[in-house]
Amino acid sequence: MFVWRLGHICCRGTKASSPPFFNCRNLPRMAELHSGKEDHLNRTKDNTRQQILTEAVVESICDLSPTVKSLTLRVNNEEFSFKAGQWVDFFIAGLDEFTGFSMTSAPGQLEHDGTLELAVKCSEEAPAHWVHHKCQVGSKVKMRVGGDFTFDPQDGDESRDVVLIAGGVGINPLYSIVQHVVDLHRLTDPGSEAAYKPGKTVLLYSARTEEELLFREQILRLCQEVPDISLQCFVSQQQVVKTPSQFPSPKVGRITREDLEEELSRLRGNQVLCYICGPPPMIESMAHYLNILGVNSANIKFEKWW
Repeated sequence: MFVWRLGHICCRGTKASSPPFFNCRNLPRMAELHSGKEDHLNRTKDNTRQQILTEAVVESICDLSPTVKSLTLRVNNEEFSFKAGQWVDFFIAGLDEFTGFSMTSAPGQLEHDGTLELAVKCSEEAPAHWVHHKCQVGSKVKMRVGGDFTFDPQDGDESRDVVLIAGGVGINPLYSIVQHVVDLHRLTDPGSEAAYKPGKTVLLYSARTEEELLFREQILRLCQEVPDISLQCFVSQQQVVKTPSQFPSPKVGRITREDLEEELSRLRGNQVLCYICGPPPMIESMAHYLNILGVNSANIKFEKWW
C-alpha cells in the first residue's frame, strides 16, 4: 500500500503471516514496482494502520463477475472508520494467513448504516479462496483499517479536479473515492465559503473485457446524478464490443497518452490530483505519461495490486 510519498509500494490480495490533503514525492520506477514477493504485512509495514481489530459479520454475498465476488459486512463498532481509498487487513478464523482488501464503498455508507463493501477476485490464496468457496451469510471475520491511498479533503481545502485511472480490480479503491466525491457534492452547502467544493472528477477504467468492467452501471448512474463526474471505459483484450444499449461503448485498446491529454485539457492544469490503481506496468506508464503532460509528481498517487 502506499501514499504520501509516491516511492512507496502497495499491494492487494497478497498473503501474510497472521497476527495536508495530498503530498507525494517520486514517480514509480519499474525496479521498485517489481521488488519481490514480500507478504502483505511486510509491504504495508510503513503504512498508516489503525490499532483497532474489529469483528464484522457477512450480511450479503453476490457475484460482480465470474471471477469477482462482492461482500457486504456489518460492523458493530462505533470506533471503526476509514477514508475513501483505504483497505482492511482481513482475518479469517482458522487461517494462518491474512491479506488486504480495498473497500469499494464510501465512508458515508459505514456512517449511515454500519456496513462496508469489499470486492474479492478469485485466486488460490487462502483468504480469497475462502471468500469464493466457504464464506456464507453470517460468517464472522475480523478487520483492521490501513493505507494512505486516500482522498479525504476537509472544509477549507482548495477545490481540486481529480483524475482516477483504474486497471482491472484496481477499480476497487477508486470506486470508493468516486462515491465519496458524490457524497461531498450532496453535502456541499452553496452558501458556505468554508465547505470543501469538489471539482471535476474523471475516471478512466481499463479491463480485459466488458464482462470485467466492475461497477460500470453504478458509476454511470452517479455520473448522471453529478455531471461533474465522467467515466470512460477501455477493453484491452476484446476486439468486438457488445455493449448493452444503456451503456456507452468502451474504447478498444489500452489507455493512451492521447486519452490522458484529452481529459487533462478539460481540467485545471496544475490543480489536478491523479490516483492510479492497477498492475505495475500500467502504473509506470500512466505516471510517466502524466508527468510528460505536465502533472507534477507530487500530485500523483498510485496503489499497486498483485
